[in-house]
Amino acid sequence: MPVADFEPVIGLEVHAQLLTRSKIFCGCSTSFGAPPNTQVCPVCLGLPGALPSLNRAAVEMAIKAGKAFGCRIAERSIWARKNYFYPDLPKGYQISQYELPICSGGAVPVPGLGTIGLTRIHLEEDAGKNIHAESGSQVDLNRSGVPLIEIVGEPQLRSAEEASEYLKALRLSLIYLGINDGNLEEGSFRCDANVSVRPRGTQKLGTRVELKNINSFRFVRQAIEYEIERQVKEIESGGKVLQQTRLFDNEKGVTRSMRSKEEANDYRYFPEPDLPPLLVSPEWAAKVQVPKLPHEVLDELTRSGVAQADARTIVADPRLVEVHRRVGGDPRRAALFVVGELARAVNEKEADLAALKFEPAQVAEVWKLQDAGTLSSTAAKEVLAELIRSGKPPARIVQEKGLAQVSDAGALEAVVDAVLARSVSEAEKYKAGKKNLLGFFVGQAMKELKGKGNPGALNELFKRKLGD
Repeated sequence: MPVADFEPVIGLEVHAQLLTRSKIFCGCSTSFGAPPNTQVCPVCLGLPGALPSLNRAAVEMAIKAGKAFGCRIAERSIWARKNYFYPDLPKGYQISQYELPICSGGAVPVPGLGTIGLTRIHLEEDAGKNIHAESGSQVDLNRSGVPLIEIVGEPQLRSAEEASEYLKALRLSLIYLGINDGNLEEGSFRCDANVSVRPRGTQKLGTRVELKNINSFRFVRQAIEYEIERQVKEIESGGKVLQQTRLFDNEKGVTRSMRSKEEANDYRYFPEPDLPPLLVSPEWAAKVQVPKLPHEVLDELTRSGVAQADARTIVADPRLVEVHRRVGGDPRRAALFVVGELARAVNEKEADLAALKFEPAQVAEVWKLQDAGTLSSTAAKEVLAELIRSGKPPARIVQEKGLAQVSDAGALEAVVDAVLARSVSEAEKYKAGKKNLLGFFVGQAMKELKGKGNPGALNELFKRKLGD
């Protein structure tokens, strides 16, 4: 049977580090990039006698995710010890949640796919990090104890492309919620993929293989596509797919066996004796505010008249959404500024969305000057470009660059008369019906005014002088 005769069944487990300042069970910093093993204490080092103390902010971020995705928030959830031995796990176990997680059910909205169901969202602590080099392997425990939510999706995805789109939508939603920075390179957003295949038209699930810690959307697609093909070939050759954990080699584009897949009983889960049950009252959950998710912001923008393509560009980065909001005025005009002048400046490294030099409300000042006839459309673009680069007040930019448009009727009329006086034959042709010469007259006047004439006013003056 060819690959097309098989249906992939894919479920993703995402580990998202929470944006707390301190770790989940101690006061150590969670900032990234510190020298190895400098952000540690007896608790996250797993030293005997050290007791965990729960970070309230981590719980509230988990509640926020649960409410955003329509999960049931448990009034009582239980901490558990997940036992396994690995160099980056100093205690020999990870504090997590198992039988009673803080959030269950719910779904993630994914553009083009509708919603993808969730099994659960639970809190846990991160492990440390093994660093492998030619001279040997070392362990950095700065990451040990950083708070995570694990978001376990239902096996409703049917292709590598769908898996990638789900991940993108989930990542962007977590960024909008302000609980995760979405940084795949630094490992704060990581994905495990559970992949199996079955003959199309059948309901029984195939044997599941877990692909661990994939850190880019491109690699997710490549790893899943390779694994689907590998499993189909194994079945077609008369073999049997083994339940196991595999790693993706992104340099060679293949998955490699890591270990046989553990079941829950392999981890010997049991309730964490040093932490009481986590109690979340309905009043506490109700106080946690949830901002709009990307799909809701997209709907708002398009309803306000913003073009669909522009709205998608803006929604892809919540910082652009904030700039658009602060620019104010006509939503369509504000959107054109964001996806036009601002996007160009960011692409050309003239602006940094993380540290803008201008106040977005100043953009409206430029539009007022343009609408009043003080600036031509070309000059307005020049003022906006300088505003983005320097943050100078628009009026000052206009003055310094001499961009003010000439709209004084007397000054314009003198130039119009001069142009007509030296263009007698063209004027006769215009009067005889060659109306496209109007552009010639306006162009001559603009040249004399060094591009600062008000083109609308010039058009009207020439028409009146020429008898239209």
